[in-house]
Amino acid sequence: MPALDTSQVDQGSELAARWQQLAQEWAKWWMTSALPQSAPPHHTSANSAQRVTPLFDSRAIAELTERFAPRFQALWTRVMSGSATLPSKATASSERDRRFAAPAWRDQPYYTFIKDAYLLYAEYLTELASLAQLSPTDKRRLEFATRQYIDAMAPTNYPATNPEVLQRALETDGASLLQGFANLVGDARKGRITMSDERAFAVGRNLAVTPGSVVFRNELIELIQYDATTPTVHRRPLVMVPPCINKFYILDMRAENSFVRHAVAQGHTVFMISWRNIPQDLGQLSWDDYLNRGVLAAFDVAREITGSNALNTLGFCVGGTMLGCALAVLAARNDRSVTSATFLTTMLDYSDPGEIGVYISRESLAAREPALLAGQRVRGNELASAFASLRANELVWNYVVNNYLKGQMPPAFDLLYWNGDSTNLPGPMYDYYLKELYIENRLRTPNALTMAGERIDLRKIAMPSYVYASREDHIVPWRTAYRTTALVGGEVTFVLGSSGHIAGVVNPITSSRRSYWTNETLTTDPDDWLSRAHNYPGSWWPHWYAWLARHGAAKRPAPRTAGSSRHRPLAPAPGEYVLEPAS
Repeated sequence: MPALDTSQVDQGSELAARWQQLAQEWAKWWMTSALPQSAPPHHTSANSAQRVTPLFDSRAIAELTERFAPRFQALWTRVMSGSATLPSKATASSERDRRFAAPAWRDQPYYTFIKDAYLLYAEYLTELASLAQLSPTDKRRLEFATRQYIDAMAPTNYPATNPEVLQRALETDGASLLQGFANLVGDARKGRITMSDERAFAVGRNLAVTPGSVVFRNELIELIQYDATTPTVHRRPLVMVPPCINKFYILDMRAENSFVRHAVAQGHTVFMISWRNIPQDLGQLSWDDYLNRGVLAAFDVAREITGSNALNTLGFCVGGTMLGCALAVLAARNDRSVTSATFLTTMLDYSDPGEIGVYISRESLAAREPALLAGQRVRGNELASAFASLRANELVWNYVVNNYLKGQMPPAFDLLYWNGDSTNLPGPMYDYYLKELYIENRLRTPNALTMAGERIDLRKIAMPSYVYASREDHIVPWRTAYRTTALVGGEVTFVLGSSGHIAGVVNPITSSRRSYWTNETLTTDPDDWLSRAHNYPGSWWPHWYAWLARHGAAKRPAPRTAGSSRHRPLAPAPGEYVLEPAS
């Protein structure tokens, strides 16, 4: 280990103190600004007077404290005895916690005590929150906020109580702390945490590189037609609707894991919507604009270019929600030009939106609604922070420790690079989406909503549908996605994949790490469906290929060029809109 002179020690101590203060301020900000506030206790009216219901039952608190007191005492006894090897429930749980993987957390009594005390206190707070006498919605918010507090206060997040941070600072003569501070300043300027080595990727260079052309452009979308790679193609084209809260290239990453490239290789003429990163002058766009000028416009162009009177469709996440709405609009018009629909990790019934629901309430939306309806944009980094907080240890504090405390750069990871490439949304569109779908959950109710001038009834979507969900999805819970099977008409195929919201979908056939479940018999209970389902190793993509081929119609010679006389190529893929940064 290199020797440190006195000035270096003083500088290192001063910087470590600044880091400690900064980390505490970060945790304070995270709890007060970035997270939903805990719900207030319930109030009930009695004789026209307000009576506050206690948040906790005193007997339940006493029982909880009585159960934990011996465990806290045993932990202190272990410390006083000088033993770091006495068994404890906290020690057992830490063996599965990657935050405490360093040997010092096991071998050095000081760090062992800090770790076990933290884990025991975290367990106590978790059980305490579960005892709150609140409505299910408010209780979920309290439990979520409690978990965020627990994650933020982990000893690994502070330089003075993280042995790896201190060791690295000594080994680098404090350079790691200086570099970490520089990393923090850089991220503060960007307004987001860097999760991937961004120097390793560039859209159009090694991401979104499937050959194709932009064949249509309006103020909201570019439509990309991909070049055929097979001598013949299915007569019916495939139009993909990606989520508008991120860039489209999640479906066209690197060559080996590009969903688009693999679909083209199956003999489909693929069109992709590339959503505009909304600038200030488009802040008034509505939900209907996204249907009319986005999804439905793309359908018209794809049919005109291919000369087909029918097409297949696919929607991912909120893109799937928009697809479902657009198909219901066409059904109301007796337009049968869409032959099939694929819904990837999509919600059409929002009765259980998962953990993201902690951020959405009538009160919070009412407070913000005037600004949204006036055209205030929803910034991409705002949405990204909310989604990251659902897995704060993995997507927030992991990078705080590695990037800022250890002064390291994250490794290159294409999915996380895409995750940081966020987009802005227009206020009226976002307001409608939250109010009518998330809060009121009116999309599932026949004729409760009017979109693009038509009453919406999902039951009239009578074409075959392929519904895919990911088992560990924390954004669209798979049981919620399963409810689509009872909402749409026509024959429905449901497939459940392993992994999460993104990795479950982007699961190329070259990967053998994951698996998927199928069961042709749909039941009203998703867990019953799963109990009878068969598990297959590998990617679900080939299963989808076989399903989609049945709806592609006869083959014909592949087109030599993209576009048509009416819609001539405007630019090579991936186009211009995908390159626009959030501003």
